[in-house]
Amino acid sequence: MPISRRSILGAALAAIPVVGLAACSSNSGGSGSSGSGGSGPITVGFSQVGAESGWRTANTESIKASLTEANGFKLTFVDAQQKQENQIKALRDFIAQGMDVIAFSPVIQTGWDQVLQEIKDAKIPLVLTDRAVTSSLSDPYQGFIGSDFKKEGTAAGDWVKKNAPDAKIFELQGTMGSAPQVDRQSGFEAVVGSQVIGRASGNFTRAEGKTAMEAALQSYPDMTLLFAHNDDMGLGALEAITAAGKTPGTDIKIVTVDAVKDGLKALYDKKFNYVVECNPVFGDQLADLIKKVHAGQSSTTQTIVTETTFDQSITQATIDARKY
Repeated sequence: MPISRRSILGAALAAIPVVGLAACSSNSGGSGSSGSGGSGPITVGFSQVGAESGWRTANTESIKASLTEANGFKLTFVDAQQKQENQIKALRDFIAQGMDVIAFSPVIQTGWDQVLQEIKDAKIPLVLTDRAVTSSLSDPYQGFIGSDFKKEGTAAGDWVKKNAPDAKIFELQGTMGSAPQVDRQSGFEAVVGSQVIGRASGNFTRAEGKTAMEAALQSYPDMTLLFAHNDDMGLGALEAITAAGKTPGTDIKIVTVDAVKDGLKALYDKKFNYVVECNPVFGDQLADLIKKVHAGQSSTTQTIVTETTFDQSITQATIDARKY
């Protein structure tokens, strides 16, 4: 899923069974070389989902810019290429390397219990970024930082309800089973679910968004509005709509999530109608959270980044001021 560096909202939660965004109390410290009292850099193993979108690229750049040796970190970064098996292998490699802290953005929500137990057994603090997991384990991770995806879906639905109450909606979903896909659909459906006439996954990529939209235009010729779970899929869909001889933003209204520059440019050009922000630039907040869990601070930390929304009144100056 930022016009300027935004403040963040940290919420202390009571320790509860892990579902969705719940986070749990800290272990005593990692098994890495520097330890909570060491003087060397904090070794961090980070597994990123992939490089599937402009949002993800901005998120990776923010994390790499913050977890530097100058800031007291030694980062090992692994791109999972949107495959859970790659991510699980990376997490096990981090354990074997004795990282002080492990962090990752889960590809999907489920299927992590075994490797999370291995991280816990190794007494390495774990931080989740961007996406949460559903786990049956007790206290599997020590902190979470990211967005409220359900709130984003609700914001998109609220705009549709107010501005296109009779719309026939096609929903272009992200990677199936991922937290943003599940939660954005849930929030949107709670507001205007009865108006959704079809759904398909574009896997958060521009190319697959275009392909899915090409098929949807054939299957749902009466659609009047597209809700895309991210800007990149919306931009791919825009190409398909134009190629089909329709006018994006008019014949088919487009509502998306992310607010990367390309998405906001489409909004400024009246090809998108509404964009809900999902803020990827939280590297500094992640660095602070990693320092806290590495120091053994007992925390039930959930950090939700603050976000906004944009409509067609957006200015070019606003777009130019953005960092991604």
